[in-house]
Amino acid sequence: MIPQLNKYDLNFPHPNSANPEGIVAWGADLNPSRLISAYRNGIFPWYSKNEPILWWSPDIRLIMELDDFKLSKSLKKSMKKFTYKFDTAFEQVMRECSVIPRKDQCGDTWISEDIIEAYTNLHGMGLAHSVETYYDGKLVGGLYGVVVGGVFCGESMFAKKSDASKCAYATLVNHLKNLGFDFIDCQVPTKHLKSLGAKEVAREYFLMRLNDAKDKDIRFRVF
Repeated sequence: MIPQLNKYDLNFPHPNSANPEGIVAWGADLNPSRLISAYRNGIFPWYSKNEPILWWSPDIRLIMELDDFKLSKSLKKSMKKFTYKFDTAFEQVMRECSVIPRKDQCGDTWISEDIIEAYTNLHGMGLAHSVETYYDGKLVGGLYGVVVGGVFCGESMFAKKSDASKCAYATLVNHLKNLGFDFIDCQVPTKHLKSLGAKEVAREYFLMRLNDAKDKDIRFRVF
């Protein structure tokens, strides 16, 4: 049986107690302290609008080693078409991402108003960040995620123009390398991110890497 979280308790069951699907627990809320606790323990929320909050830590995790990112010649060429900014349109990026079902596995958008409010709060605390791609001054792509020490936990991305999200991702990778980050947590496997160089790892390995990086004092600053 999947345990229900007590809304007054910020502790989570160990990720290794997850059911075969990767669900660790359900219930409670999205207050900042609980979200921070979740990410520091390798757990993230993912649920449809009419479901209770489900907390996940899949046994097969996707990560991007920053040096493994594949910048193809065509993508490098595409990057010259756009301009990029950080943290100037965080909520707008989330709302654009909400149009697309997460990881192609949900029938409706998972980014509800509660999710937007919760992560916007984290953004205000300096813990969630966005990368934005612009074309002729208009936002045409981007991504957002949560920082845990030396790990960027990617949440979602969108593109309104070809390669706009990939270019945002390439910009993120380069920025994280300059800041001394360890890796990107891509959460669950997708062909799209695997084609860019992300790799599947076991949950135990992911948790070990997260534990080594989560207390690093790295600020997501813009040069």
